[in-house]
Amino acid sequence: MDSPVALNFTGTKTMPHTFKELGIPPDLIEGLRELGIITPTEIQHKAIPLLIKDGGDLIAQAQTGTGKTAAFGLPLLTKINPDAREIQGLVIAPTRELAKQIGKQLFRYTKFAKKKIFVEVLSGGDNIDRQVSALQRPTHIVVATPGRLIDLIKRKALTLISVRFLVLDEADEMLSMGFKKQLTQIFGLTRQRGGTWLFSATFPDAIHALIKDCMSSKAHSLKIDRAHVVNRDIDHQFAICSRDEKTDYISKFLKRQKQERGLIFCRTKAGAIVLGKQLTKLGFPVDVLQGDLTQKERDTVMRSFKKERTQFLIATDVAARGIDVEGLSFVIHHQLPEQMEYYTHRSGRTARAGKKGVSITLIEPRERPKITKLENELGLSFSEAR
Repeated sequence: MDSPVALNFTGTKTMPHTFKELGIPPDLIEGLRELGIITPTEIQHKAIPLLIKDGGDLIAQAQTGTGKTAAFGLPLLTKINPDAREIQGLVIAPTRELAKQIGKQLFRYTKFAKKKIFVEVLSGGDNIDRQVSALQRPTHIVVATPGRLIDLIKRKALTLISVRFLVLDEADEMLSMGFKKQLTQIFGLTRQRGGTWLFSATFPDAIHALIKDCMSSKAHSLKIDRAHVVNRDIDHQFAICSRDEKTDYISKFLKRQKQERGLIFCRTKAGAIVLGKQLTKLGFPVDVLQGDLTQKERDTVMRSFKKERTQFLIATDVAARGIDVEGLSFVIHHQLPEQMEYYTHRSGRTARAGKKGVSITLIEPRERPKITKLENELGLSFSEAR
């Protein structure tokens, strides 16, 4: 694959822009304003004019918290012809939660649209017959998980023949979850598309292979500097303790929280389950979100947490993808994540909507250099928790 056109704005300062200057129409801007979205983020500033004007292939490296949903969602909405009944835009996401989150945001952006743009979310775990029925209505944009989309295509519930723009969100996560075959099928079923917009936090070999096989060699490329992404309202701390001391540290911390709510991240399913049992035994209102849960069980856990019936949630990295819960005061990392980018994913669950939050990482003495590495690579400053 030829080198894509580099539009890397790492470390550069840009003049502030409004969404109007980026080319977003007034009715969509009104929807943004109601959501409190006034100033474009870096990726929105760079991606939106490019996608509105050109609309061709784009490869963007961006983590959660950069504002990427609006970066691809707003240009996609401007490309839709509301008078045509067929599916013109297709967004693929790795998890049901993320798909629903994207669908909800697109719906909110179009609240004041002059002509209604219909968005349908198709994800695993939901009633497939209900989805088949919903697709009988006019649908302009589909947001889907890969497996459920292929299932519905096999049922002839929809066709992708009119799709002009294909968006892959969190492409690395989809490949790590085993969706390569489905993604290849989706690329094959949308050969007539005018643009493919791929967003990914990391770029392993499998992503490079997908790009080479399925995207233009002249694709534009954007990259967000990781240090620029980190939310400055988060207080980053670490605590040194042995593996055996971690549960005791967490329990003492939780006792001090009163009504405050938060997330505890574990690296493995087994670790999350064990910690959940330990904290439940100590009397804490906790629940566990891990990959072996059925969709129904997962929905029950998330509903309980969102409705504040559960104060604390323990989760693995993959299981937590797409979680969007407001008002969380803290994040605890039982272990450091395997990939650097996951630290940003995890810590970004707190300090939302202008609020402050704390991110505490529990490390064993030998892991102290890893904190220094996080500071250097992400531009963070850690303090030792007291």
